[in-house]
Amino acid sequence: MARVLAALAAFYIAVVTGDAACAATSPRRVVSLNPCLDAILLATADPSQIAALSHYSRDPSQSAVAARARRYPFTWGSAEEVVALKPDLVLTSGMGAAALSGVLPRLGVRQESFTVPASVDESVAQIERVARLVGHPERGVALTARIRAALEAASPRPGEPRLSALIYEYHGLASGPGTLVDELMRRTGFDNRAPRYGLTRTGDVPLDALIADPPQVLLAGRLAPNEPVWADRVLSHPALAALAPRVRRETFPEQLMFCGGPTIVPAVMALALAREDALKRAAR
Repeated sequence: MARVLAALAAFYIAVVTGDAACAATSPRRVVSLNPCLDAILLATADPSQIAALSHYSRDPSQSAVAARARRYPFTWGSAEEVVALKPDLVLTSGMGAAALSGVLPRLGVRQESFTVPASVDESVAQIERVARLVGHPERGVALTARIRAALEAASPRPGEPRLSALIYEYHGLASGPGTLVDELMRRTGFDNRAPRYGLTRTGDVPLDALIADPPQVLLAGRLAPNEPVWADRVLSHPALAALAPRVRRETFPEQLMFCGGPTIVPAVMALALAREDALKRAAR
């Protein structure tokens, strides 16, 4: 018994000192320059650790975390702004990473760069990486578990029919194979029509191709109340008037189209609801 108690005591000391060491080395001022990284940071860091987010996350038409993001300072991504915030960790992605890569290291500021995730697995890996960087790996694991559970809940039941669909993204773009959008569609019971129109990644869908081979479901959101989006403009085109009874229009919130990370959870829920509604309307 004495040896067991001693072992437990040693284990407890190791855990406590390990947690303390992790807390001591965790960054205290984190700046994110990408809206998708903003959402992950909000989900994994302590509020006191967030020095600033990107300005994109404050826009409710583009961000699913706008309400929370507005509580924090923001930047436009310039080196001058970032340096003035005195961060000890900067999260970047895309063009912002290249612009700052020559500045931050010379100032002794740690920079971690990320790519755009093209799959659920890549998005989950980013979540867990950010969580480790800010010293809260357990939060990354918990968020990953929620995403996996949401995907399982949103998957079609055995025997349910699949529906061909197209998601019209911002300004009429659509995503083809090899993208996160395509994977989420497939996992929620939709067959992405984009490859049939020649899309290999993300791009415009030719109107004549859409007319010749329309999907069963067209998904798009609203930029603002009563403001038409690209899908509405396309469906109101005279050449598509005859197709209206065959193409079911379903809502997929615009701000869920831009990022993975925590946004995967409401995105797959919205897709599952749209698919359920489309099936009910088809059965009438």
